[in-house]
Amino acid sequence: MTTTPALRTPEKRRRLARTVAALALLAGGLALGSPPASAAACGDGTFQAQVTVSGSTWTARNSAGAAVYTGTDFRAAVQAGIGSLTAGRTSIQRVLVRGNGSMSAGSRISLPSHTSLSVCGTINVTGSGSGDYAPVYSRGTTNIEVPYLNVTGTPVYGIFLRNVTNVWLGQIDMRLGAGLGVRIDNRGDTSQWTRNVRVDNVYVQGASSHAMETYGVDGLTVGTVTARSVGESGLLLNQTINATVGTVDADNAGAGTGYAAFRMANRNGRIGSSYPNNIRVGTVKARGGGRGVFCVSESGGATIDRVDIANTGNNSVLVENCYNVVIAGVSGTISGGGEVRIAARTEFPPSSGIRFQNLTVSNTGIRWSPCTGSNNTISNVTRVNSTLTWC
Repeated sequence: MTTTPALRTPEKRRRLARTVAALALLAGGLALGSPPASAAACGDGTFQAQVTVSGSTWTARNSAGAAVYTGTDFRAAVQAGIGSLTAGRTSIQRVLVRGNGSMSAGSRISLPSHTSLSVCGTINVTGSGSGDYAPVYSRGTTNIEVPYLNVTGTPVYGIFLRNVTNVWLGQIDMRLGAGLGVRIDNRGDTSQWTRNVRVDNVYVQGASSHAMETYGVDGLTVGTVTARSVGESGLLLNQTINATVGTVDADNAGAGTGYAAFRMANRNGRIGSSYPNNIRVGTVKARGGGRGVFCVSESGGATIDRVDIANTGNNSVLVENCYNVVIAGVSGTISGGGEVRIAARTEFPPSSGIRFQNLTVSNTGIRWSPCTGSNNTISNVTRVNSTLTWC
């Protein structure tokens, strides 16, 4: 058994406390005022409504402990618990679900403003549906939290958030047979950005579409997106600005398609009419699947610090009509799979300000074709069994 020596002075105790606090902050990636991502286990803390199951009977109770729903319908029980929160509230109240439940793909659990939902169990989605249905849904709201959520089955979307502000998604785990994992957008009212979105950790397996997709978001912070055998992209950012992503880790994402482990599209990173560096990605890891990294349709303003790409079925990296993109800011390895390429479509201005650097590229080529665009550079790139075609 190991023992810790006693701290002999108050100053030493204070120093240790400060060190522990700093390490906790770094490990959780927390900003001041943000809810703790992993400081508490699911179900810890105080809740204003709780939903529990006994046998096949679900009961939702309000903050006073009174039952507001009793029956066999899981979705109705959770919605009743949410409905029991204080009407017209201006601060977050929390709902806890304990147990595994089932709901139809053509139904929703809707979160109004100032609501936190933790599911300590698994929601299994059955059947099929179309439209914006999801086990967790919110639209036109503010202050939404989902600290814990596990989803299985065949949802249309696992989480669907539209025209929202101040969102926190914590530990999200989806093992699906169909659908899209997490969708966050502004497509209900495109004159307004969806703003201030934080996502700690998303794991999606088996989705037929993307693991996670954004469209029209200003202010996005993502810890890790892990995608396993999803039909399209691991992480797709559309028309999203001021974004920081820690890690995209994709295995077999978008196999047989032009989608990618990490994709930027539809003027992603464009602010006004320019492309300042406002999209920062720590690491993109891709194994197999479609492409590794794909930037397209007038996107840019992005730096990916590290890439680890191997044996993709399509381009390892494809930059097509993008501007001010750095791959890799720190280092990277690309092995096998399709070419690393700058390409162009005629409907958009050609790529410019693209920098391939700090890379080791093995057993695949590097190509800039067609020879349109300007100020595209390649530097500090080691090639092993790799051809280079540069304009």
